[in-house]
Amino acid sequence: MRKDFYLVELCLVMGIWKKGVVVVLFLISGIFYYNFVGNVVLEKQEVFVSRVLDGDTIEILVGEAELKARLKGINTPEKGMVGWEGARGFLQRRIENKSVEVVNFGGDKYERLLVYVFDPGSEKSVNEEILGWGLGGLYYYGEDDYYDDMKKFEEFARVNELGIWKKSVDAGCVELVELQHNEPEKLVLKNICNKDIKVVIKDDATHIYHETLKARKVWEKNFSHIWNTDGDSLFVWDDLGAGGGGGDY
Repeated sequence: MRKDFYLVELCLVMGIWKKGVVVVLFLISGIFYYNFVGNVVLEKQEVFVSRVLDGDTIEILVGEAELKARLKGINTPEKGMVGWEGARGFLQRRIENKSVEVVNFGGDKYERLLVYVFDPGSEKSVNEEILGWGLGGLYYYGEDDYYDDMKKFEEFARVNELGIWKKSVDAGCVELVELQHNEPEKLVLKNICNKDIKVVIKDDATHIYHETLKARKVWEKNFSHIWNTDGDSLFVWDDLGAGGGGGDY
């Protein structure tokens, strides 16, 4: 069963917030591997996508090395959540077992490459496509040269309520009362409708909470070191059946 999202505008609360030949091949492969792992390579380089793990994570072949890569600038639903199968399925159909071009921005703390993925010769990234179809949300720690275009694709999906941005029919039932992102952290929601609503609450990272908002009641939960003070997003899904939404600060 698919689930819905509620659109929550946090900015209102947080403030305006291969002896011979073998050796040669090995050395070339080794240099290529070093470039990918050790440096930011802003020119497009061809790789082969051997496997899609989910909507924003892939395995690529670079010479003889198989490396894990994360599509930069996006975050798609986690496994077991609404939208995970859709995002992964799209990426599988789009690039799995195919040669693509990538722009590599180095590694993250999980030792994954951070990449933008392109069809050979194309200027539009697959990252942008995922945002434009509403299969994931914008996710940056620091802006780069692609940020402005990426933001436009997400905004298109938001305005047209595509994918995760399609509102629940019960979107009007939930009000954001407070989100305190400094310690002690606190989230307060209010269910103004005459029925209980089961929801999943998530941030930009992988913190996921299953909660029930009682009819006509205020719901409150304390957290510690969950919400990123430099900017984060709050997503709230219900179990009805259309699409989604979210908000950020």
